[in-house]
Amino acid sequence: MTDREGAAQPALAGGVIEKFNASLHGELIRPDSGSYDEARKVWNGMIDRRPALIVRCAALEDVQNAIRFARSYGLLTAVRGGGHNAAGFAVCDGGLVIDLSQMRGIRVDPKARTARAQAGATWGDFDRETQAFGLATTGGAISTTGIAGLTLGGGLGWLMRSYGLACDNLLSVELVTADGRVLMASPTENPDLFWGVRGGGGNFGVVTSFEYRLHPVGPMLGGLLIHPLERAREVLQYYREVSQSAPDELTVFAALMTTPDGVPVIGLALCYNGPAAVGEKTLHALRSFGPPVADQVGPMPYTAIQSMLDAGFPAGLQVYWRSDFLKGLGDETIDTILTRFAKRTSPLSLMIIEQFGGAVSRVGREDTAFEYRDAQYNLAIISRWTDPRESDPHIRWARETWEAMRPFATGVYVNYLGEEGESRIRAAYGPAKYERLVALKNTYDPGNFFRLNQNIKPA
Repeated sequence: MTDREGAAQPALAGGVIEKFNASLHGELIRPDSGSYDEARKVWNGMIDRRPALIVRCAALEDVQNAIRFARSYGLLTAVRGGGHNAAGFAVCDGGLVIDLSQMRGIRVDPKARTARAQAGATWGDFDRETQAFGLATTGGAISTTGIAGLTLGGGLGWLMRSYGLACDNLLSVELVTADGRVLMASPTENPDLFWGVRGGGGNFGVVTSFEYRLHPVGPMLGGLLIHPLERAREVLQYYREVSQSAPDELTVFAALMTTPDGVPVIGLALCYNGPAAVGEKTLHALRSFGPPVADQVGPMPYTAIQSMLDAGFPAGLQVYWRSDFLKGLGDETIDTILTRFAKRTSPLSLMIIEQFGGAVSRVGREDTAFEYRDAQYNLAIISRWTDPRESDPHIRWARETWEAMRPFATGVYVNYLGEEGESRIRAAYGPAKYERLVALKNTYDPGNFFRLNQNIKPA
């Protein structure tokens, strides 16, 4: 058995494993366990890895014991929250997986407008609890995404233009370090670490709980506008105009995709976070443009906004992902996007333009490890297919599309990175922030125990 860097993984005697199992509150899953194959699955069906042990943690002590056990026996260690990351870092071959998926407790304080959530919770879990009090915070666009990975890498979502990224709404975290210590990180306690976990990913330890600031969020206008692909150029030009003048309350994503019945289209997914009457006026021109062949926009609860794209992103497909922030959305950029989409090799593949700006851009650039505060758009190139034997052309399309878009790129969102090498990780932070993150790594994980991630290597 080998780890990510090629080192052999040690064999473990049965007695050692039994003693470890006896120390756990949760479940220890082995290759001969009936639940093993299900437990090692992640969202991306392209990831097919076989860990030696999976620890389904039930308590903070399980996380500590798992870390100490893995260190004692030199086991490569992966950390799983929601398992939604396209790169598949939540599972490893031959090592140990610290699986937090059973730790999903959420406690809302409606008076203080805060929530404390365990790291195995998904955004669907979180939104259900906070919306019971008419509250929410920024958290993704697919409800099955885990809160942990998304927040640690920055955390885009439908509410980001109103309230900033998920990491901007973070008040504190509880974290277990590589030596098994439990630390709190906040603006007043280990503030250097708190800076690093807001964008620096899982490099510094296992975050076991997150405390968020909440905001009043009621029913809103949202849904999809669908236009025929032959009008995509003018739709994207109009999208550029709308997105550049949009109020913070309005967020619009554009997607080039194929409908379930095989028709290529351009869709605009949107939400308006404000009074319905104001939203109706704000969206009137956008809904009239074209006009669209389908208008599925209407009043809906925030939980429906958060899950409206779920069916389009099911678990189990083969997925290869490339992405970059864009300098803008000029005509040449639009034309290149359309040219590359026309060459897609699978009807399941799509290209998504995500609108940033608003409150994201008003957080100080040095306040968090997340770098690209001035980005207006992010482009996600998502190649998807069903048969693993047909991977080569689909991966090649994504790579060639990404290369074609490089002249228009300004940086990369760390949550959208695959296994693309150190230079791309550095590009996610810029030179100064990367060195600051290295200094944190030297302090909190000098042996690089937590390396199955977009890895910040210690000096």
